[in-house]
Amino acid sequence: MERAGIDDHTAEYWARQIRLGSGLAAGVSVLAAVRVGVDWAAGLRWWVVPALVTAALVQLGALALPWRRYVRSLVVRKWLVLWWAAELPVLWLFAAQDAQGVTAYLPCVALLLVTSAALYPPRVVIGIGAASVAGFLMLLPARNGGSVVSVFTLTAITASVIAVCAVGAQSRRRLDARRRSAEYRTERLLEASSDAVFAIDAGYRVRYVSRSVRGILGRAPEEITGELLGVLVHPEDRALAKSWLDALLASAEGHTDRCEMRMRGADGAWVYLDVIGTNRVGDPDLRSAVVSLRDMGGRRALEEQLSRQAFTDSLTGLPNRALFRDRLGQAVGRINGTQIGVLLLDLDDFKLVNDELGHSLGDTLLATVATRLGAEMRPGDTLARLGGDEFAVLLEDTDEAAAVGLAERLLVAVREPVRLGSREVTCSLSIGIAGGTRAAEELLRDADLAMYAAKRGGRNAYAVFDPSMARSVLEEAQQRVDMERGLGEEQFVVLYQPVVDIRTRAVTGVEALVRWQHPGQGLLSPYRFIAAAEANGLIVPLGRWVLRHACEQLARWRAEIPAAADLRINVNLSARQFQYAGLVDDVAAALRDAGLPARNLTLEITESMLMQDIGTAIETLEALRRLGVRLAIDDFGTGYSSLNYLKQLPVDIIKIDRSFVEQVDTCADNRALVDAMVGLGRALRMQTVAEGIETDGQWRMLQRIGCDLGQGYLFGHPGTPADVRDLLERQRGLPADPRDPAAGEPREPVGEPEAALRVPSA
Repeated sequence: MERAGIDDHTAEYWARQIRLGSGLAAGVSVLAAVRVGVDWAAGLRWWVVPALVTAALVQLGALALPWRRYVRSLVVRKWLVLWWAAELPVLWLFAAQDAQGVTAYLPCVALLLVTSAALYPPRVVIGIGAASVAGFLMLLPARNGGSVVSVFTLTAITASVIAVCAVGAQSRRRLDARRRSAEYRTERLLEASSDAVFAIDAGYRVRYVSRSVRGILGRAPEEITGELLGVLVHPEDRALAKSWLDALLASAEGHTDRCEMRMRGADGAWVYLDVIGTNRVGDPDLRSAVVSLRDMGGRRALEEQLSRQAFTDSLTGLPNRALFRDRLGQAVGRINGTQIGVLLLDLDDFKLVNDELGHSLGDTLLATVATRLGAEMRPGDTLARLGGDEFAVLLEDTDEAAAVGLAERLLVAVREPVRLGSREVTCSLSIGIAGGTRAAEELLRDADLAMYAAKRGGRNAYAVFDPSMARSVLEEAQQRVDMERGLGEEQFVVLYQPVVDIRTRAVTGVEALVRWQHPGQGLLSPYRFIAAAEANGLIVPLGRWVLRHACEQLARWRAEIPAAADLRINVNLSARQFQYAGLVDDVAAALRDAGLPARNLTLEITESMLMQDIGTAIETLEALRRLGVRLAIDDFGTGYSSLNYLKQLPVDIIKIDRSFVEQVDTCADNRALVDAMVGLGRALRMQTVAEGIETDGQWRMLQRIGCDLGQGYLFGHPGTPADVRDLLERQRGLPADPRDPAAGEPREPVGEPEAALRVPSA
């Protein structure tokens, strides 16, 4: 069944055939007018000739009609057959009146058959042919016919012409059907394709558009066909599209090239397209560039998303480390007589916020800080989040004064309280500043050194890079290397200071104190390396080594010396070691490997360490308590714990700091404080240990107050395991009176770790 709509090719064919038929009809009309004017009677010529001339003019005028548009209508194509049908009676009337009409009739009928066969199906051709033969037979009696043979011959020839025209019409329709079917299949295949196909000629005009363009641009092919390429393309892409098409059309036949451009969709939005074109100008059926267009909006969106992820911090939306380094490198490359500045910013104690409030509120704090920092930036400055709680600022065309001014503003902006849930949190920054015309890596390194100098200087501050900072870092790095080597070669030693019963001065335990036997600097006190070990993280393996060494030593004493059966050993834990997730496992392993009862080990933790995160501290202390070890709060009174917190802590001992003991026998206020601490310990069922006892006066006052235990130079300096062995051996059998003159006066503290332990007086 023929479809109502026809394509451009078919419309062109119909228009061409109609114009051919109209021209032939006009020519025949003119010839008939001449024949009438020459041979017909005067009574007929006066009106027949003008009628024929008018008919010729009308049919000539029909040549100018827009048949390509008209024939697209199925109704028009069906009713046009009446034009051919109307020619037969006119032709018959002419032949009936003209003396030679029969001779002209059959050739004119042949023209009608041929032209109708070019457009209509066989049934129409056969119908016109049958009517023509009937008209011919009707003319014979009026013209006295011819011989039967001649009439039969003419009739047979006319029938043959009808048959040939009908067969031709059928063949044409089959070919047209095949062509339309092939085109239909092609259109459907293209319509299902994700690509749209254009044919664009050398004049930049779109000659063909596949139906699949609807899926890409949302527009019908008819809306685009005939348009100039420049009308469809984004104004910013027109020059690119023109130069690309010119180069494609100038290339060899069959050459393929690609580009990207934007075209307007039905909704007015611009669609990003991947365009692949092939030169087919040399093909006589095309004479165009065949262009395939694919929507790359999804791919482009994905690329933009990946680019954002690769170069943007997802939490704050700021440039990340990679993008900051890239911009810094570009800024360094553009330096021309100007300076650039780099600021590295680190939030102070941000870990505590995460630990206490959770990572979600920690992220909220970071986003708030990022917003505040961004409000202080100039339009040309780059603020980036490098990761964690670290930010960076790039300043171009600046000087040190401007960088310092920005740092001061940033410190003020960040200090404003931030409400996180039900709490208000105040945070601070440590800022390192480096500037000049150096390489990007050097600027980052120097700003990093300055930032750590600001942290060491007390935090909530900025520091401008100075070359001496590099020397300090090199010294710290060398110290780390030396400490790592010292751990590997066991250069560290453990000395032991006695802890005595205040009432009897009998040794009840020892405190393990680490020293470093440095191969080049001699025996180093903890003040020379503990802070560095805490900063560089080596304090954890060092503390683990001290713990194991101390447990093993006590186990040996217990096995070799009867007096050591109830001896306890105290081991200090550093802040980082206390926060270390494997602490409980380390303690359990040290006790197990040494074969030491847990009750003989006391772990000392400073008050300030506990208060950093009281919830986590309680959990860790309870886990240690379950092992069976005793727990002591060291340097008690110097921190900021409350009684409420203190009663929650699962500890056994509080050690009164030496700063309170120093004047306990001479200052009433100190005496009152120590008395209160001892009373607090007694109320909480905790033992009290006084540290730093150096005189008899201090000892007697502490004895009077009721302190349980004590340690200090009055009772002995830190000594070697052999010194402790001698002390325990000599302690057996001595007089019980601690004021025996044989004890002598206490030695002045000399501070030498290798000094022998003093035997307590009997």
